[in-house]
Amino acid sequence: MKVGVINTHRSYINVPRLAVQDADVGVGRTENRNRRSLAEACDSSSILQTQEHGDSYSGYSSTNNSHTVKGVLQRIPNFLVTLKDWEKRISDEGYQGSDSFLEKIQGPQLGWSNNCNNQNLCDEISEEIMEQYLPSTIAQYNVNNNSNKDEEKKKKEKKGKSDGKKEKKKDTEMQKNKEKKEKHRNKDKHKKKDKKEKEKKDLFVIDPSGNLYYYWLFCIALPVMYNWTMIIARACFDELQNDHLGMWFIFDYISDIIYIADMFVRTRTGYLEQGLLVKEKLKLKQKYTGTLQFKLDLLSVIPTDLLYFKLGLNYPELRINRVLKVSRMFEFFQRTETRTNYPNIFRISTLVMYIVIIIHWNACVYYSISKAIGFGADTWVYPNTSDPEFARLARKYVYSLYWSTLTLTTIGETPPPVKDSEYFFVVVDFLVGVLIFATIVGNIGSMISNMNAARAEFQGRIDAIKQYMHFRNVNKEIEKRVIKWFDYLWTNKKAVDEREVLKYLPDKLRAEIAISVHLDTLKKVRIFADCEAGLLVELVLKLQPQVYSPGDYICRKGDIGREMYIIKEGKLAVVADDGITQFVVLSDGSYFGEISILNIKGSKAGNRRTANIRSIGYSDLFCLSKDDLMEALIEYPDAKALLEEKGKEILLKDGLLDVNVANTGSDPKNIEEKVIQMEGAVDNLQTKLARLLAEYDATQQKLKKRLTQIEKILKSTMQFEFSDLEELDK
Repeated sequence: MKVGVINTHRSYINVPRLAVQDADVGVGRTENRNRRSLAEACDSSSILQTQEHGDSYSGYSSTNNSHTVKGVLQRIPNFLVTLKDWEKRISDEGYQGSDSFLEKIQGPQLGWSNNCNNQNLCDEISEEIMEQYLPSTIAQYNVNNNSNKDEEKKKKEKKGKSDGKKEKKKDTEMQKNKEKKEKHRNKDKHKKKDKKEKEKKDLFVIDPSGNLYYYWLFCIALPVMYNWTMIIARACFDELQNDHLGMWFIFDYISDIIYIADMFVRTRTGYLEQGLLVKEKLKLKQKYTGTLQFKLDLLSVIPTDLLYFKLGLNYPELRINRVLKVSRMFEFFQRTETRTNYPNIFRISTLVMYIVIIIHWNACVYYSISKAIGFGADTWVYPNTSDPEFARLARKYVYSLYWSTLTLTTIGETPPPVKDSEYFFVVVDFLVGVLIFATIVGNIGSMISNMNAARAEFQGRIDAIKQYMHFRNVNKEIEKRVIKWFDYLWTNKKAVDEREVLKYLPDKLRAEIAISVHLDTLKKVRIFADCEAGLLVELVLKLQPQVYSPGDYICRKGDIGREMYIIKEGKLAVVADDGITQFVVLSDGSYFGEISILNIKGSKAGNRRTANIRSIGYSDLFCLSKDDLMEALIEYPDAKALLEEKGKEILLKDGLLDVNVANTGSDPKNIEEKVIQMEGAVDNLQTKLARLLAEYDATQQKLKKRLTQIEKILKSTMQFEFSDLEELDK
């Protein structure tokens, strides 16, 4: 290391000189990875002059002017800080090579690694250098170093605060950005979930109990019926196939398209699972593909028509697999039977259709057997087609159908068979015919009996009443009125007992039907206008329809009122005691007798009828009995009080209420209070019976004790007497 004297305007002793490379040159060489030793750096030394800007030093410039030792000592720590800044700059740039600038000046005294980022470590190193080379100037260096440290600490604290604020701002911004990103992610997830849910919800599923499914069954039943009837006919009658070939191709492939569409419809047809309609795509597919019908549907759409290219177009029997979809036709017939209002007629129609299809198939087979044997070969087969009369397509089919009908219905009168094959075919036909005849007779007989079941039951009632009236010698006029009343019921379809018909339905459905039929009528009654909906439903189920013939009295003056009436249809007249003078005519929607069934205390009429009401013509009325009303009011005590108040208001307006009696309180005359009284009486009887049983047990025990005492006394006396007799005998 070269040592020289630095001259300034002040003179100092000779001190060892620390020569350092130019900063820009050092950094450049560091970046270019040009390694040099510390000795070479010292030989090519130059004097650096620092320029301070704030709390950092931008660089050094060479000068020929000499400086004092004090200036050199002041620049040593600045030089070390500059080295630290270079190291930070290199580490920030990501350069971690082995030829860093700091490695060039490593030695036994100045030996730190390029990972030295600690300010205290740099300060310790600078002190070691000054102690080694400049022991006489350590004190001055320490003063300058401490002052520089204080300034640097203050500046760093200011920077730290500003950097802390900036970092906090950055952290808050980063957190906000993260939150925004998370929100966007969550929104995207929710959107995806919503899309999936919408896709599930938007999946079009056909309800098997709906109208759309029923209409589709009709659409698929048509091509099934077409294939069942026309494939066999086209295969047996060549003229039918050849003369209309284009039309058959159109019908065939339209039916194939409908078959394929039906398979898709089956994958979109829901089914009930735990009472709910399943709408999941996978479940619907698995349900369909796991059934036997899926296999039959696949077999029915196999393109066997491709064999036309090999065998020709005159083989429509290649499409015989299309008949495997017959279950859809049966399903359509079953659903139509449950929907139609004339199920018996529909059953007979479907049965006749099945028989016609069997006869049609048998006729086609007969014609094909005749063709195989030879037309006109014997008397059993179809006549020779050389005759123009028997060469027509219509005559061929009609003749074959006629022969098939005679054979299957076991009527006979057909030419006898000649060959063995003919005999065998006729035997099979006779067996099938016997089964068909038994089916026809059994089904049609049961259908006719079902159709007349209601009429037979109704006629049985009339016959029983006629016999009773004849046996009791009832007046002929009354007998005529009874017969006319029955005729009115049957012709107007009012002979059905509503309770008997609806008893098979659950309570809720029965209530809904009754509400739709009777609720509007019941609301017309004033006392029921503001009642609870539950009470109205209970009362609706208890309404009973009644029909009165002309001249019948619904009620007479002074009768005990046990029912109230609502007029559904017809006209009633309030008449005088003579039955001729009419005061008022009641029509549809009118009602009467509502006050008498409430049995309001203080009513001057009590529960007696106050007028004579007579039917002018045939009248349909709804009847509500007092017992049914009180039974319904047990569960609705508030409604009961409301009805009584309304009844009192009506009686006050008509002047038929004794206010003093009404205010004394109600007597325990309703069902609930009577039941309570009966329960109390039963309790009293039970206590009295228990007492009697206890007394009976006590008296029985006393009697037993007395009997045992008497037996002991009698035994002792008897023994004494027997002993005396023995002594006398001796």
